[in-house]
Amino acid sequence: MSTAPLRSAMVPVTRRIRAYFAPFNPVTQTPTLFDPGKYGMFSLSAPPAPWVDLGWIDSFERYCDTSTQPLRSGPPGAPAAMSRGYLDVRIEFEFREWGKLQMALACGSEHMNVLASVPTANAQPSGGTPLPSVAVLAGSTASNIIVGAGSVGGFSAGNIVAVDDDYQQQVGYVGTGIAAAYVSNPADVNRDANYIRRVTFNVARVAQVTATSLLLAQPLLGGAPPAGAAVQQVVAFVDREGGSFFQNWSALFVAEEESGGRVCFHYPWLSPTTALPRYVKINESSTAAGSSKPLQREEEVEILKPISSLALRAAFQAMPHVDENDGQTVVCYRSYFPASMAAVY
Repeated sequence: MSTAPLRSAMVPVTRRIRAYFAPFNPVTQTPTLFDPGKYGMFSLSAPPAPWVDLGWIDSFERYCDTSTQPLRSGPPGAPAAMSRGYLDVRIEFEFREWGKLQMALACGSEHMNVLASVPTANAQPSGGTPLPSVAVLAGSTASNIIVGAGSVGGFSAGNIVAVDDDYQQQVGYVGTGIAAAYVSNPADVNRDANYIRRVTFNVARVAQVTATSLLLAQPLLGGAPPAGAAVQQVVAFVDREGGSFFQNWSALFVAEEESGGRVCFHYPWLSPTTALPRYVKINESSTAAGSSKPLQREEEVEILKPISSLALRAAFQAMPHVDENDGQTVVCYRSYFPASMAAVY
């Protein structure tokens, strides 16, 4: 009797795909790399640092328009070899959860924290003059923001806070740990001392207020606040259509192993792009011109009429990465962890 593994175990079966993102350094063009040999079959609810779990996604689609061209030789011009042309790889999907990072990735440009405003502030779509910031004291960590006994009274459990430096009229990328925006001219941001906290990814919700500290429900994405940082309350997040700044991130998408093996798609560098022109029919029986419409950036996902959830549509261009093992320029790594005792071919 044969003891060979059943070939059915070679079929990856999944229900959902989970998205993880990690910082990309645009100054040095250094990505966060996922090493399948190092991290293996990690727990989906506890990704290795600094990967951030952004929840389950839907409508995950990978597009490849990379060209291949034959090299011809001889009188008949017969193909003698093949060469690969320009790399053009894109992905699209829908976030089913909304948060600071999900919104930033979907909009693709600067993402703003709406700082709590003074009552007399002039109305601004991305937030007006904020309440004064509170200095962060030495000894603070990514989860424990020390402000002192005289300042904790300005915060309550449940508040969202932004923790980062004052803007000091520097040019270049700003934001602790993660590039949140690029300033070319201090005048563009009105030399606003609060500007970095308006865009920073160093945000979190206050879980508890102690006699001197704000204890955070989740650690700050950008890490511990730098010396001289300050904290301000955030009342909402806002993004905008347009803008010249491009988000850059490393990404990992995991097809959970319902049965069979796990499949991972690792993109060292993703940059936002326009979604492909996808169309749906307004009326299935209609064939007249104008009977279709482009899909929206926010999709309504019906729960039970008239209740629907809103899904965030995101689209990215895969940017090149040079693999250190052989110097090849690639844009995506697809790894497969076979199920236990499955055949390997």
